Amino acid sequence: MSNPVLVSRGLSKTYRDGKKDIVVFDDINFELHTSEAVAIVGSSGSGKTTLLNLLAGLDRSSSGKVEIDGQDWLSMKDAKRSKLRNSTVGFVYQFHHLLPEFSALENVMMPQLIAGVSNAKAQQKALGLLADVGLTDRAQHRPAQLSGGERQRVAIARALANDPVCVLMDEPTGNLDETTSKDIQQLIVKLKHEKQMAFLIVTHDEKMLTWMDRAYRLSQKTLNSIALGE
Repeated sequence: MSNPVLVSRGLSKTYRDGKKDIVVFDDINFELHTSEAVAIVGSSGSGKTTLLNLLAGLDRSSSGKVEIDGQDWLSMKDAKRSKLRNSTVGFVYQFHHLLPEFSALENVMMPQLIAGVSNAKAQQKALGLLADVGLTDRAQHRPAQLSGGERQRVAIARALANDPVCVLMDEPTGNLDETTSKDIQQLIVKLKHEKQMAFLIVTHDEKMLTWMDRAYRLSQKTLNSIALGE
């Protein structure tokens, strides 16, 4: 197996509620490797999204360590962590969070422009990514003019814009019908193989486990491996 691109060791998250500590999860140990799709499942309120945000550097843990591409994520200052996140991690939200006033093409260009890529190069790459997700003919459409599945495809293309080492996805098919969900799943598998990219997906939908390389369940504040195919 390849070297891990994302690692957590002893990760925990605790909130203070008045005089009481609320433990969301404790001692999470996890690795994500190149060219694999891994799922974390759990019921609503189990802490899946909180864990994903910690792994993505969007929140800070109470203790433990997260490394992204071999670099200690949580010890960095905010500005350095933001810069590293933009260049190494793609993030796809359940609600796509596309900018409504911009076209699909402009949304996919945005992470590159933030990273300092020229407009011409950003546009060329964004067009290629939209082609990868089957949306060449929708490049000039704004989000409101796209279907739910098309908006999610644009969000995936945007997540790939800066060639991340991994893509983290929060319920990527949660708001889609069954047919569109299968289309998104097939797209993820295609991208995983063609771009040798790692995908970490948190979901409550255990039907997604049928096409995962590995899977875990977040329950009772711990993360436990699920034996697939049983």
